Amino acid sequence: MMTAEYLETAVATTPLVAVYGTLKRGLNNAHCLSKAVWLGGDTSTDLTLYDIGPYPGAKWQPSLGILLEVYRVTATQLAQLDALEDHRQTAPERGEYQRQLLATRFGTAWVYIYNPGVDGCLMIAEGGWPT
Repeated sequence: MMTAEYLETAVATTPLVAVYGTLKRGLNNAHCLSKAVWLGGDTSTDLTLYDIGPYPGAKWQPSLGILLEVYRVTATQLAQLDALEDHRQTAPERGEYQRQLLATRFGTAWVYIYNPGVDGCLMIAEGGWPT
């Protein structure tokens, strides 16, 4: 479990976020990152996406490469993303997503990992969402 001190340090030293779903440019939640600094695209073979309907969820599973967008954000923007993604800092396992660290070509970034099960959901092991 992440302590409050760890989170404060991590936010101060890790102001990057990697997104793979509705937060990407041109999609319905992109406005949440409109004031963030877009650094560019990347690919991760550490994540597999699942199509869970109106948005995807990522799991820590090897893939052929999932497309990401990486942004530099402020602590306020990160808190807004946490609210959107139902990330609960005091009980991350109880939210819909947990915010965890991922290596990107721009540096270590936060990524939202889907908590619920994905049985019956379409797996996306290469490329991006939407498919």
